[in-house]
Amino acid sequence: MTKRLKRTKSCDGCTLDSDGATGKYRPMKTASLIAFAVTLVCFTSPGGEAKPLFDGISFKGWVGDTNKTWRIKDGALVGGSLEGEKVPQNEFVRTTASYTNFVLRVKVKLLGKSGFVNGGVQVRSKPATKPPNEMIGYQADVGEGWWGALYDETRRNKVLVKPDAEAVKKAVKKDEWNEYQIRCEGKRVQTWINGTPMIDYTELDDSIEQFGQIGLQVHGGGVTEIYYKDITIEVLP
Repeated sequence: MTKRLKRTKSCDGCTLDSDGATGKYRPMKTASLIAFAVTLVCFTSPGGEAKPLFDGISFKGWVGDTNKTWRIKDGALVGGSLEGEKVPQNEFVRTTASYTNFVLRVKVKLLGKSGFVNGGVQVRSKPATKPPNEMIGYQADVGEGWWGALYDETRRNKVLVKPDAEAVKKAVKKDEWNEYQIRCEGKRVQTWINGTPMIDYTELDDSIEQFGQIGLQVHGGGVTEIYYKDITIEVLP
């Protein structure tokens, strides 16, 4: 980030559902049914077979500044350091492959001592040329005041949609591992943190590409260290 979801009868307050064999009816709370239906419509939960994107021991399938910025530690991709100076600029490690429709899962832990402590997960993105260290595309943001937001990195340079603040407060575990789930399907992007729905965004601009690489960011300007692990992808039709 640059800043910078049988038969029935009605009764009063419930729905009666036949058990079929006896023809008897049992009450089912209408409110529960409505809540369940709304959840299905608004946030379609990810599911199906997921394959690993990171083997935990090498940069196979990934490219970036692996000489200075990025390293592998305890089965995680790690960017930045808590020792020494601030991260000088935004840096990304990204997949060599591109994806269109998918469910991405990644665990992230963000630590920091000072400055701007932030990172993010790029989806449907591509590397920039000016400046060459940047990426262009959607970012599921990571950091205090930014968790759960969908930011348009380098392209429109703005937050596209923010999550509910109370949902973020409930979901995020500061200085601990948090699991992001990101579902991209058609023009729709949905995210969850630790199973709690964050945003549901549909792109209205037909000129915006809906495919690209996946990237992991450590943001410049902070004495910070960010970890990413257990990265899997489920490719959708």
